[in-house]
Amino acid sequence: MSCYEIEALRLGLMTVLGVEDEHARDHAEKELEGHLEGPIEGLAEAESLAEIERHLDAALVDLEETVASMDADDPEYDYTRGRLLAVRDAERAVHRLRIQGESVVDGLGDAHDLLHETFPVED
Repeated sequence: MSCYEIEALRLGLMTVLGVEDEHARDHAEKELEGHLEGPIEGLAEAESLAEIERHLDAALVDLEETVASMDADDPEYDYTRGRLLAVRDAERAVHRLRIQGESVVDGLGDAHDLLHETFPVED
């Protein structure tokens, strides 16, 4: 059993954030062998936070459908529900990351405006 969504998310975030950890990347790629399709593939190959959020949402829908179709007596039921919780938590973390990034961009804009107010540039 593996949490393909989380491993694919790690790969996407590593790309978006410029994390160069070849060991972690190799590990995630091995975990995902044979499972790179649909939202999992989209997450693994994402190049922006917007792409990650979109594919993560699609992965959540797929996982929710899987859990809903499972019998509670299935030996993998609890693990699959745990995956669902982990992916929901990851979705919230990615949302916070995007909001924080937007805040940094806004702060830089404010700093730029303040600089021009303090030291006006004459055209």
